[in-house]
Amino acid sequence: MQETTPPTALRPVAGTAAPLPGAGRGARTAKPKVKKLRLALVLAGLLVLAVISTIFGMMMAVASELPALENNAEFRAARNSTLIADDKAGTQIAKLTGNQNRILVGEDEISPNIKNAVIAIEDRRFYEHKGVDYKGIARAVVADVIHRGARQGASTITQQFVKNALAAQGNRTVFEKLREAALAYHLERKWSKQKILTEYLNTIYFGNGAYGIESAMRTYFGDPRRTKYDPNYRAARFATPAQAALLAGMIASPSGYDPVQNPAAARERRDLVLQRMLQQHMITPTQYAESVKEAVPSQASINPPKPESSEPYFSSWVTQQLVDRYGSGRVFGGGLRIRTTLDPKLQAAAEDAIRNRLTGTALSASLVMIENRTGEVKAMVGGSDFQKKPFNLATNGHRQPGSAFKPFILIKALEEGYGPGSPFNSQPLDIEVPHGNGEHFIVHNYNDSYAGPTSLASATAQSDNSVFAQLGIRLGTRRIARLAERMGIRTPISTNYAMTLGGLRIGVSPLEMAYAYSTIANGGKRVSGTLASSRMGPVAIESVRSPDGRTIDENKRRSQLVIPRAVDEEAKQLLAGVIQHGTGTAARLPEFAAGKTGTTENYGDAWFVGFDDQYTVAVWVGYPDKLKPMLTEFGGKPVAGGTFPALIWRDVMMASIALREERHPGASEPLQAPTQATAPVPAPTETQQAPAGGGSTETQPRAQQTQQPRPQPQPRPQPQPRPQPRPPAGDAPGGGQGGTGGGDTGGTAPGDGGPGAPPSG
Repeated sequence: MQETTPPTALRPVAGTAAPLPGAGRGARTAKPKVKKLRLALVLAGLLVLAVISTIFGMMMAVASELPALENNAEFRAARNSTLIADDKAGTQIAKLTGNQNRILVGEDEISPNIKNAVIAIEDRRFYEHKGVDYKGIARAVVADVIHRGARQGASTITQQFVKNALAAQGNRTVFEKLREAALAYHLERKWSKQKILTEYLNTIYFGNGAYGIESAMRTYFGDPRRTKYDPNYRAARFATPAQAALLAGMIASPSGYDPVQNPAAARERRDLVLQRMLQQHMITPTQYAESVKEAVPSQASINPPKPESSEPYFSSWVTQQLVDRYGSGRVFGGGLRIRTTLDPKLQAAAEDAIRNRLTGTALSASLVMIENRTGEVKAMVGGSDFQKKPFNLATNGHRQPGSAFKPFILIKALEEGYGPGSPFNSQPLDIEVPHGNGEHFIVHNYNDSYAGPTSLASATAQSDNSVFAQLGIRLGTRRIARLAERMGIRTPISTNYAMTLGGLRIGVSPLEMAYAYSTIANGGKRVSGTLASSRMGPVAIESVRSPDGRTIDENKRRSQLVIPRAVDEEAKQLLAGVIQHGTGTAARLPEFAAGKTGTTENYGDAWFVGFDDQYTVAVWVGYPDKLKPMLTEFGGKPVAGGTFPALIWRDVMMASIALREERHPGASEPLQAPTQATAPVPAPTETQQAPAGGGSTETQPRAQQTQQPRPQPQPRPQPQPRPQPRPPAGDAPGGGQGGTGGGDTGGTAPGDGGPGAPPSG
């Protein structure tokens, strides 16, 4: 057997190093690492080439789009959008013909004042950047970070023009921001600054039907009596610094800075533009001083283009919502099909009711009808003649509500534990206003008629000023104002003592009142939608579709509980007493209905706002251009909330009941009106008739009482009211205005009595 010998270890040759453990394995992995690095470099190079190719391709692509951005090309490509009604036939109620009202102007047809004003407020570095303002972007980012939200815009005039033009063509994509920036960058190299600015001014919507700068000048600063212009006339040539500043300020928000809807905001914005123009040496100090003294256009001075619409008040309101949401280019040139909430038959009923009742008088009326379960506006009367008086009383007519404001006080009282039977003392009041420098709040009932010991239910039905002044001050005017806001009032509510009787520094619109009362009708829920006219506001748009029928947007209902259900039910029953035996008996229906009359000082405004289970309607009657007492217009008697407004309200509601039976015969049995309120009070004994001058003469309607009334809520233990109210700590206004009527000055509030009956509250 052969022996094996162990291997002999070899010594390394002198001058060489012995291999380290694992050295062979490291050598084997070095080559793959080099390969990966080379591969990464190759891929990076390809990526850079791809990016360069993409940018080059995009630049070539956008270069081909430049001719389509020209005003004339966009003008030719535009397709009218349409508004349709909420009926089976899809009745067209308006055609949004922006091109019909737009007049394209050239560079030399626009005043330097307009160009300077727009640059001063919209893009002060317009002549320095190349389409994209990188410094502006950085500044906007810093401002947004500091304020933790979007505070500044960074789009240049060039980018805004591109955005408007692309929206008009309907060509915007998911890469719109990058594409717009690329187009703006390329546009600056092909077009002059003056051409870009001119084309931009031709694409802006300035509100009130004014599309483009020339149309805006004619609308806001033209002669209201002028219906035709010479084809070669250009109003934009002659704009003053004040006029130019107003229009430039409106670009950011045509509705927010509308001089008719929001004159204070419009003036403040105009003065800001003038200040910027002064700082940038575009006007002299003398021009600035003279310009800030000028008044902004009023409702009587504007002359908007005539809309192509069968319901111009409603359609103009909806059009502004669409422009705010989708942009003017898309709305007026994108061929959209917008389904609105307007019901043609209910709209016709509203117009007929006003016309029939007010024929033979010089009075005007406004009406808004809202469907309770959806928050949708079904009818809107903003005036009698849009061409002569385009001001929309329904949405923008801020008038004093008088006693129609009292339900907000009533609901706050019920929330705080008061009940229908809570005792009060109806008496004259003389209350010193805290921090008012000796000012006194004097309260009288109509004709100095006081009930003495009374209940909250009786005071509500009879609209007792004394009781509601005591109650409102005790609850706190600021808390009442916050409740009104939660229920749907958007106008800031003053917190002076007079607000307890509806004497507000800024009045409210019929749209606001109808929407706020619909919260009561809905069991305390404020109902709105995703396409609402404002955040959690009334809805006028059901859906928006593209020309090919694709759904772009569809309204989805939203609701928010703002009044406890039990409190809301009590408020309903108390307001039903107003119609059954109070100041609103002229509005009585053959089924459940509730509401409140409102009459301001010297009979300058008259309201009725009420609801049944399906609709809420607000009616205002008065003189739209001025506060003129209506002392004899109701058949020789004053116009109070229980006269024309209540009768118009009843006519509309009766028409809606008939329409419900026509559309859904026997679908549901209407709830009957309760035979008595929670705390009954004597009904008026006078025969109440409409006068011959107010349309058809009609004996006061009576309710059909064929069913048992709704169960009445049990009164809760109530706090004892104090005979001399004083404001709670921390909630007293800092020096309110005196007065007891609809205004902020002294006086006696008229009552809200029905036809032929002396008012009592």
